[in-house]
Amino acid sequence: MTFQSVLSNKMALALVVLGILVMAAAAAGNFNKDFDITWGDGRAKMLNNGQLLTLSMDKTSGSGFRSKKQYLFGKIDMQLKLVPGNSAGTITAYYLSSLGSAHDEIDFEFLGNLSGDPYILHTNVFTQGKGNREQQFFLWFDPTKDFHTYSILWNPQSIIFSVDGTPIREFENLESKGIAFPKSQAMWIYSSLWHADGWATRGGLVKTDWTQAPFTASYRGFNDAQACIWSSGSSSCSSSSSSSSSSGNNSWLSQSLDAMGQQRIKWVQKNYMIYNYCTDTKRFPQGLAPECSP
Repeated sequence: MTFQSVLSNKMALALVVLGILVMAAAAAGNFNKDFDITWGDGRAKMLNNGQLLTLSMDKTSGSGFRSKKQYLFGKIDMQLKLVPGNSAGTITAYYLSSLGSAHDEIDFEFLGNLSGDPYILHTNVFTQGKGNREQQFFLWFDPTKDFHTYSILWNPQSIIFSVDGTPIREFENLESKGIAFPKSQAMWIYSSLWHADGWATRGGLVKTDWTQAPFTASYRGFNDAQACIWSSGSSSCSSSSSSSSSSGNNSWLSQSLDAMGQQRIKWVQKNYMIYNYCTDTKRFPQGLAPECSP
């Protein structure tokens, strides 16, 4: 075994241990208090006194929910357990979004698979209605066997996507270079389980097997303790009653990747990234996005 493979195995083990610690520490949110079921005609359910939420999809409909609060910056954690087995053609989406044609959006989307094939974790960032910033990853674990924590850190400096505490992607604020950054539109938290076999699995080559329905994804451990709640045109982070400062700590508002975080994100992207819009010259023959330049 080479030194590189030993180092890689040690890094993978460290990520697993870190993930266990993150899940153990995650606060148990109350879905009854924090979210509204928005569609699905009974296919979405809040269980265990609001400690668990499930979304289901069958041939007739999927389902979804939305946060009661809006946020303008925050560190948002959610634990998900994805649809098991043959989930081809399904998409489990967990994201932040404002409204309107010039909306901002920060996406986690999980593209279903054939049994035994890995899920694809699809990420994207929209600013003022413009997206096309997709990065996709395989995961270093089976996301259907247990709950794992998916986090979005969104502050004025950057957006950092993390899985079980391990950063996988950073979108920096590069407004100084003329690149728009989401910072002025408050967003809700959304999640949905919906049907997209026109493109979700192998570009639409694999269709949904409806004999496997209903498909179900599960949620728990929601935590928005470090977030700026937007209400009546103002942010809770600008007042002494800020929910994000109940512990007197707003350090997340200026948090960025430290040296270890930079090392971990490079490791994940080297070993698990399967698509990066910043390298797709066929899709963008007119030139890559300006933020892709070193």
